[in-house]
Amino acid sequence: MTGGTAGGRSAVRFDLPETDAFTRPYWEAAAAGRLLLRRCRAEGCGAAHHYPREFCPRCWSEDVVWERASGRATLYTWSVVHRNDLPPFGERVPYVAAVVELAEGPRMMTQIVDCPAAGLRIGMALRVAFRDIGPGEATSGAGTDVVIPVFRPEEGAGS
Repeated sequence: MTGGTAGGRSAVRFDLPETDAFTRPYWEAAAAGRLLLRRCRAEGCGAAHHYPREFCPRCWSEDVVWERASGRATLYTWSVVHRNDLPPFGERVPYVAAVVELAEGPRMMTQIVDCPAAGLRIGMALRVAFRDIGPGEATSGAGTDVVIPVFRPEEGAGS
């Protein structure tokens, strides 16, 4: 949640991530059109994970690194949100909140765009896209636009 003032009234936004030194590479990559995840380098593990953590949730090793994801995913589950009173989500309804399974294995919460809800199917092929949600605050650099990963249906099997 980030707050500020706009026209003398509070302009609280609930869609801006709180970035810090650890997550900054993730958000900078998103701004450049790249999706990152973390991969464990411990012998015998190699698990990819998302959301970003400083340790492997499978083996607890701290030998994890950032890795560029392919951007491919399949739809695991979704819900159409028809009401959300938190700014600025109310202006966006209806929208599709979803969990996708990345080609690398981890599941990720996101939003599905450019597809009517009636066209959604479990297991459908998706491709990452990036949405500019506006200027961030002090933790992401005041005035720096925040870009978040969203997913849309993949165009053709060869894409």
